[in-house]
Amino acid sequence: MDEKEQLTVYLNAIYQNTKTAMQSIEDIITKVEDKEFVSELAKEEDEYRCLAKECENFAKAEKIEDLKDNNWIEKARLWSSINMGTMMNKTTRHIAELMLIGTFMGIITCIKDKEDHKNVSKELDEIIDKLYEFERNNIDRLLPFLK
Repeated sequence: MDEKEQLTVYLNAIYQNTKTAMQSIEDIITKVEDKEFVSELAKEEDEYRCLAKECENFAKAEKIEDLKDNNWIEKARLWSSINMGTMMNKTTRHIAELMLIGTFMGIITCIKDKEDHKNVSKELDEIIDKLYEFERNNIDRLLPFLK
């Protein structure tokens, strides 16, 4: 795989991680009744949007034209998972638990992606590090909603 292909693969991995989080929040926020929790999720969505924009800007700067969002199958799977997970239980506690599980999955993905793409791009390492730190901090902000 040449250098540009490696950049593209790494960039798409980061971008799809942010887009998955954004879609999860979009799908779940309408089910949340707690105003404080809605506010927290909206702030998180904004930050994920900023990180996605960083990926888009990187793609533009590097002339990468095949930046890919999640495919429709992944989007449908995520939507179904959220709707099934909240069908019988729409409590703040349960939704916070679902968000925490997703956040942990995002963290695991960051760790694996960074390891899988060592020495590909310092700029992308910086973006994935921001995503990782942001998600680590999200855990602390989501935990109080489990009470």
